[in-house]
Amino acid sequence: MGLNDTAWQKLFEQYRILDVIAEQGRFCISAKQIKAFREPRLMTKFDHKVNLPAVFAENHLAILPITRGDYMISSFSAYQTFETPSSNAKTVSLPSYIQSLMPQFLVSESIALNCANACGILQDFLEDSNLVPTVSGRMGSGSFTFRIRTEDGWQTVAVNNAQIEIDAAYEGAGCLSLFEAKRDLSEDFLIRQLYYPFRVWSNRITKPIKPVFFIFSNGMFFLYEYQFEDPQNYNSLRLIKQKNYRIATGICVSDIEKIFMTIPLQPEPPISFPQANNMLRIINLAELLHEKPMTRQEITTQYAFDERQTNYYTDAGRYLGLIEKGRDENNRIAFRLSKLGHSLMGLTYKERQLGIVAQILKHQVFRDTLKLCWQCGQMPDTQTVVRIMKQSNLYHVEADSTFVRRSSTIIGWLHWILSLIKE
Repeated sequence: MGLNDTAWQKLFEQYRILDVIAEQGRFCISAKQIKAFREPRLMTKFDHKVNLPAVFAENHLAILPITRGDYMISSFSAYQTFETPSSNAKTVSLPSYIQSLMPQFLVSESIALNCANACGILQDFLEDSNLVPTVSGRMGSGSFTFRIRTEDGWQTVAVNNAQIEIDAAYEGAGCLSLFEAKRDLSEDFLIRQLYYPFRVWSNRITKPIKPVFFIFSNGMFFLYEYQFEDPQNYNSLRLIKQKNYRIATGICVSDIEKIFMTIPLQPEPPISFPQANNMLRIINLAELLHEKPMTRQEITTQYAFDERQTNYYTDAGRYLGLIEKGRDENNRIAFRLSKLGHSLMGLTYKERQLGIVAQILKHQVFRDTLKLCWQCGQMPDTQTVVRIMKQSNLYHVEADSTFVRRSSTIIGWLHWILSLIKE
C-alpha cells in the first residue's frame, strides 16, 4: 500500500468520511486536516482515475478543490476517457533556422508547446494563423458554481478562489484557446483541468473559449479540442476535433531494410515475452525514466498504469534492453534506463527511432513476421503470427490463449515500424 493510500485510510477513519458522505452526499476537508498526515499537494493530485487512493477507488469517490485550502469528496464523475485517437498523423517540420528546439530534448510541457507552435501545429489545429500566446501559470479561480454528476444524481458545487493552472493560452481574432499539456500517454484525464480554467476565462472575456488537451511524446503530438455544451455542467464536455502530428523523421524503406539485413540476431532473453502492444507508451515510459529511476509504485501512480500494465510495459522495456530492474535504497523494486536506453534517448529523433527498430529486429519472431509482411504486402493475421511465435523459442509463453494475446505485441510493434516510413 502506498503512502497516499495509508494516509487517506487514516483520514477516512478519523473523520468518519464514508458515514458523512452516506448521510450528506459529500465531505469537505481542509488542507490543514490533510497535512496532519501528509503534504496536501501529494494527497490531492490525481490526474487520472487509476491514481486515486484505494479508499477512493473502492468507494467510487473523487476529490475536487473548492477554495485555496479546501476540498470536497463525493462520488463525483470527475474523469473523462480519451477517445481513441485518429490512426493518421500529419507530418510537420521545424523551420530550418531553429536550432534550440530538438525533438529528443523536449523535456517539459512548455518546451513541447513552443515546438508545436514553431512547427505550425497550433495554427493548423486551431485554424488561425494569427495566434498570440497570452495567459499561463497559476492564478485564482474567482467564484462560480456548477453541477456535477454523482452516483446518486447531481450535486451543485461552489468554488471560491481555488487555485488553477493554465499551461498555455493562445488568442486569435475569434477565440481564446486554453491548453492543458501532458507528456504521458494515458487513458483518461481529470475534467477539472479543462473545466475550471474554462469557467474562469468565460467570465472574464466575451470571446468563445476553446479547451484543448495537448499530449507530446517521442516526436508525436496528440491534440483534442473539447466544448462544454452547458457551461454550468461539469460533465457536458464533448469532443469537437482530434488530430495527430508527427515531426518528420526522414526515415525511408531503405533505412529499415538496412537494419533488417545487417543487425545480428540475439537469443531470446529470459524475460516473459511482453504483452504491451503500444510502442508509443513503451518509448514514453523510457523518456520518463531517462529523467530519473522510478519504483514500481511510482510508475503505477504517476504514469496512469494499473499494476498489471506496469509489469507489462516495464517487461517490454527490459525485453528490448532499454530498461533494467533492480532495488532502490529502501529495497523497493525499481526501474531505470540501461546504458543503451540512456544512449538511445539522447540521440537525434531519427536515430532514436532507428535504434529502437534495431532492438526490435534483433529478435527472430519480429524479423520473420516483418519479412512475411513485406512478401504479402500486408500484416499477417493472428493465426499466422502465432505459428511464427511457436517456432521462435519465446520465453514463458505456453498456453495457446497466451500466444494469441501476445501476438498483438508483434503486430503492434511492426505497425509502429511501418508508420515511421516516409510516404
